[in-house]
Amino acid sequence: MVRVVVDATPVLPKPSGVGLYVLNLLWALRSLQSTENFSLGVAYQPSLKNWLRGNLALPEAIAVHDDVAVLPLPVRLLNLLAQAPKNPILGQLEHRFGQPDVYHGTNYAVYPCRYSQRVMTIYDLSFLRYPEYVTAVVRTYSQRVRQCLDWTDLVVTISESSKRDIVELLGVPPELVWVTPLASRYADDAQASSDVVKAVDLGDRPYILFVSTLEPRKNVVRLIQAFDRLKTQHQIDHQLVLVGQKGWQFEPIFEAIAASPWRHHIRHLDYLSDAEVAYCYQNADVFAYPSLYEGFGLPVLEAMTLGCPVVTANTSSLPEVAGDAALLIDPTSVEDLAEALERVVGDRPLRQTMIAKGYQQAAQFSWTRTAKSTLAAYRSLL
Repeated sequence: MVRVVVDATPVLPKPSGVGLYVLNLLWALRSLQSTENFSLGVAYQPSLKNWLRGNLALPEAIAVHDDVAVLPLPVRLLNLLAQAPKNPILGQLEHRFGQPDVYHGTNYAVYPCRYSQRVMTIYDLSFLRYPEYVTAVVRTYSQRVRQCLDWTDLVVTISESSKRDIVELLGVPPELVWVTPLASRYADDAQASSDVVKAVDLGDRPYILFVSTLEPRKNVVRLIQAFDRLKTQHQIDHQLVLVGQKGWQFEPIFEAIAASPWRHHIRHLDYLSDAEVAYCYQNADVFAYPSLYEGFGLPVLEAMTLGCPVVTANTSSLPEVAGDAALLIDPTSVEDLAEALERVVGDRPLRQTMIAKGYQQAAQFSWTRTAKSTLAAYRSLL
């Protein structure tokens, strides 16, 4: 029987981004074990801070899995050891998780295992394509990724757009890059409890919604400018609701809010639970996602799954995720963004058509499909 081990180290107590991908992939793979004839193991490493404290405890979301191996070295130290592929410690660590047929590194790196086929997930190449949009830490990914490619047997990525970047910018042969699209964390019939409704008090005013980390790549300043234009020129009754944690260089976003003549109609909600975010999607008039670059653009799919029409950018992976269900705009044009948002909030038949198309588009994606695609990638190596 084929044995696969997936690195779950990116899963944090409040998972987002890569952590959510890993969790959903693990659950979907777990459900396929009996029918697809493979065994699934999970690897986990503590952070440096937890390791120094002697805390090797698993995050709650990982502890529910049966076959978990905790590697007793922190990520930073093992990254240094991995720079010497013949280091004997690496071979000893590989034995801890059963010397699998395939070891899957899920966060832009994979260790130079001696006995396993090595798979590495690269989500996007924003640090090469648009380095000005990422943090200094993320910009260092370039060296790590190129180093790992020396011993990586196969690359997994999440969109055709990211695959093109990997082939073009890293020189990886296209046949060694597998695309395994993501899926929404929500079912289309998700219902909000009374506690959620009470916790997310958005008032009676309709709203335009944005959901993601607040950082330069997400293009939130232009969204605020487009909202100002809509309020001033079209007198829309809406508020703008921004849901997401403060990321890198978030300050200009809050400066734009403070400078807006409609700042009292702009609300920022920090980290929300899955159910609370779902409630925000389900009750928004339109979801605005004018991101400048995305490896996939999962919030677009989430909005469509929950019946919210979408306006998003015509760049990177976003058109392949949105299909013909969204209005696509030039993300550098405040005017284009404002016009598209006004069309949706001002044309109810158009909005209903977009909702119906969104459901159809979202139905093409599922975590079972993601897991089966990932499993096919593993088996291509065996």
